[in-house]
Amino acid sequence: MAGRAHKLTHSRPLRILHTTSAVAAKGAHRLGPSITTIGLDADDTLWHNERYFRLTQERFAEILSPHCRPDMLGSHLLDVERRNLKRYGYGIKGFTLSMIETAVEITQGRISGTAIRQILDAAHEMFDHPVEPLPHVTQALGELAGRYRLVLITKGDLFDQERKLAASGLADHFDAVEIVADKTVRTYLDAFSRHGDGPERALMAGNSLRSDIVPALEAGCWGVHVPHEFTWELEHAPAPVSHGRFREISHLGELPQLAGQLAQSG
Repeated sequence: MAGRAHKLTHSRPLRILHTTSAVAAKGAHRLGPSITTIGLDADDTLWHNERYFRLTQERFAEILSPHCRPDMLGSHLLDVERRNLKRYGYGIKGFTLSMIETAVEITQGRISGTAIRQILDAAHEMFDHPVEPLPHVTQALGELAGRYRLVLITKGDLFDQERKLAASGLADHFDAVEIVADKTVRTYLDAFSRHGDGPERALMAGNSLRSDIVPALEAGCWGVHVPHEFTWELEHAPAPVSHGRFREISHLGELPQLAGQLAQSG
């Protein structure tokens, strides 16, 4: 996700957390199919993420209900999050600080210590939620890993993203893992040049049009949108339906067949 990953205010070096000896074998594909490397988003592509933010926001609305209607609170919180992007980022920590800041503003500084404690407790619970792969994910990764170099490309808080990847049980499917500050055209140019044969022979799949698809297409990759039932407002973007390398599938289980078709199409 793309999702509400924590964006650092500077570029981070790409981190390779997992490599396998199978990488050399996969190099045999490089003289054949046009796609040799597949990048995958993590949050709301491999596992649920946004639903936990929404549950916490509902709890936040309950805590602030004596002071503000839920719809007005949600709009105010989104404005605070937007202006705090460069300061705090998109992750749980930034979300928590934005909730507290919103509470202070809505109550004109009269928010109680008890209410702040309740907000913090709700945020802490977000770090403890289970991480379970979405339907079709495990099978799809198993099929793809035997045919392509797989790179997990996720923006986020380093410790939280590592925690979720470990808890998901999916790490062994990936030849490389990158936790980056943001997903830009440069992110994909660097990632697929470093771990593959360049963006022209790479495919990026994810749920966020804004972060996973549009910049990947601009870098020269194939971009495969995998919609999720929940997408945060700040991750919305128009679907680039006229782009020749844009595709959309209903779930990740459809990716192996699509990737095979695209790889052979040249």
